[in-house]
Amino acid sequence: MPLSYPQGTIAEHLACRRGAVAFDVSHLGTVRVTGPGARQRLQSILTNDLARISPGRAQYTHLLDAGDASVSDDIIVWWVEEERFDVMPNASNTAGVLAALGGSDVTSERAVIAVQGPDARRLMATVAPEAAAVGRFRVITFTWMGQPAVAAGTGYTGEDGIEIAVPVEGAESLWAAVLGAGVLPAGLGSRDTLRLEAALPLHGHELGPGITPLQAGLGWVVSWTKPEGFRGRDALEAERQAGVPRKLIGLAGEGRRPLRTGTSVLVGGRAVAEVTSGNYSPILDRGIALALLPSELVDGLDTVYLDLRGRQVPARVVPLPFVAKQKG
Repeated sequence: MPLSYPQGTIAEHLACRRGAVAFDVSHLGTVRVTGPGARQRLQSILTNDLARISPGRAQYTHLLDAGDASVSDDIIVWWVEEERFDVMPNASNTAGVLAALGGSDVTSERAVIAVQGPDARRLMATVAPEAAAVGRFRVITFTWMGQPAVAAGTGYTGEDGIEIAVPVEGAESLWAAVLGAGVLPAGLGSRDTLRLEAALPLHGHELGPGITPLQAGLGWVVSWTKPEGFRGRDALEAERQAGVPRKLIGLAGEGRRPLRTGTSVLVGGRAVAEVTSGNYSPILDRGIALALLPSELVDGLDTVYLDLRGRQVPARVVPLPFVAKQKG
């Protein structure tokens, strides 16, 4: 996936919020776990509870480090059939997820196209009606050009949409059909600004070594009551009992200047954190950012300062998400 196509990142971003775009996300991983023990294996390792869903559904979940409960990867599980799970990790973490869960790495056997935006389903209905009709966080199988394919009502933009996995032999024809239906191609630049506006975490930024689900404000993805437990449960329980040391907050700048990742966050003239993700929001027309601050500083905090090349620039603490997520 390129950073952007000729129309540019902002045009792609606005097209997703107002129409529909397509991302080629084939670089993401797919670990397929099958057989009579598949559900039990995932249930005993991942944080969320598969008992909350059933075949034909998708679920967001975490794989934790056993030692400190930091997030080794955040994952979408596609429960395709009773004994088939397509686990979708971040690209760089595929090997680690495979080692933890077992199964097969089938990443090279398929392509994945994500069609996102308020017009995504209407336009995709002319290409693949069954895929276009899949419900939010539902999963279906269908046929594309005579080959088996899977569609899920998932995405990473805050907009409604679908993700379609097809065998690599069908990738080119699907991409051409999607663009032919009037969907705009979009690249990594707009994918990042879209997920930032929706306050969706990015592994290596809001999740990763030293960052637990509780620190990232994602406690809802953890099931404390399932009898199978999960990897890293003891360490995460210890953090919960001791008190979460950091909290994820949203920041909005005063103007259009992007708030950059890695910028120091100052409270009372002292650097207390760094921006985990920052950029320009095309919808809000101002710089926005996420940061993990010490918990004791967050309550009642309304303004921080960012060290932008030696100049202290104010930023307001604002509720998340920056832009409301759309319901499918």
